[in-house]
Amino acid sequence: MKDKKDTVIRDSTELDMAEVQRIYAHHVLNGLATFEEMPPTLDEMLGRRAAVLTAGLPYLVADIDGRVAGYSYATAYRPRPAYRNTIEDSVYVSEALRGRRVGAALLQALIERTEAGPWRQMIAVIGNSGNAGSIALHRRMGFEMVGTLRSVGFKLGQWVDTVLMQRPLGPGASALPSDRETAR
Repeated sequence: MKDKKDTVIRDSTELDMAEVQRIYAHHVLNGLATFEEMPPTLDEMLGRRAAVLTAGLPYLVADIDGRVAGYSYATAYRPRPAYRNTIEDSVYVSEALRGRRVGAALLQALIERTEAGPWRQMIAVIGNSGNAGSIALHRRMGFEMVGTLRSVGFKLGQWVDTVLMQRPLGPGASALPSDRETAR
């Protein structure tokens, strides 16, 4: 029998999105991890989730005792066709549950789910070079630092960097994509 405090990672549902919106709104208003300055509405968040799912990508939530503790999803890295095998991850955790490995569980599940698909590279675009927690999490999950864009954002009265990290998915670049992946 599972301990009551176990974190369950599962596919998100529309019913989860009000809590997802609340978690994200906190990060938008109080942090530098996202460069959005106004929290999206619940309808906007539902639309974003629908776009992720329509693209065949996962949108996951961490569930602790029946409550959403965080979420993760993958999106296309860029819209041009040559980028079709590269995706970008996003992970957000409720402020009250930081430091409890919820982010690690979400990112690990996201990597596992996307490795089962045709994608070959995952990019982390981390807002704020001072975001030591997110940088360390990505490093633990096999991401390598590939660059820092200095002072590309201005939020909460300060210039903000963007850190770029990358990890291969499945065979990565060691093999060509299959015909099915190339034809997408």
